[in-house]
Amino acid sequence: MTSKGLINLVHLYPREMSIYGDLGNTRCLAARIRRHGYDVRVWDHHPGSTLPDEPHLFMGGGGQDSGQGRVEADLVVIADRLRGLATDGAPMIMICGMYQLFGNAFITVDGQELPGLGILDVTTRGNAKRMIGGLVVQTQWGEVVGFENHSGSTLLAPGQAPLGTVRAGNGNNGTDQTEGAMTGNVIGCYLHGPALPANPRLADHLIGAAAELATGRPFEPGEIDDRIADEARTRQVRRLLKTS
Repeated sequence: MTSKGLINLVHLYPREMSIYGDLGNTRCLAARIRRHGYDVRVWDHHPGSTLPDEPHLFMGGGGQDSGQGRVEADLVVIADRLRGLATDGAPMIMICGMYQLFGNAFITVDGQELPGLGILDVTTRGNAKRMIGGLVVQTQWGEVVGFENHSGSTLLAPGQAPLGTVRAGNGNNGTDQTEGAMTGNVIGCYLHGPALPANPRLADHLIGAAAELATGRPFEPGEIDDRIADEARTRQVRRLLKTS
């Protein structure tokens, strides 16, 4: 079968920021890209390495505070490029720790302020409460499910759109019913899992935007049988809503 085009998929900091199953998101994206009929090249970006000339899709996961510290200097180096790509429509999904680093700042429990990239207009504060458990979010792609595990409490600035509304779980901060943030094709959220295998519509939104960026043509999706993923998600949502 003739390829519909090549998509460069960049996994930011797979060694330092991928401890809650987030690597599965990269594998899910790569597999679905191939099933849609496109070629994919996966780039693992480590501190000190160089981004590809034409990146089309980014994934970044969660990590411990020590992991965030190890990537901070490299993020400063590539910050302007990431901001420019985000402005130009490159799709990105940043989860937990990387979500926080894509915001304006992370303020630790003892008051130390760590600057973020400012791509998402959010600010995160560390607190004593750890938010752990199943998370169901109503989004434009329907109900999205995942597993949250974070002590950071994230607040959206006025005008910053959330990813969706919490139906079960805590989400951004456990108080305002918001989860995640979304600007253009950049999504930040607390959905671990990995989330994308259970939420193929969200995965295909990212892939569609990447395909258009890579080829200059509208996304040409293939036929993928998602019945098992849909059944798994439906059962998870039903269980979590029943127990919330």
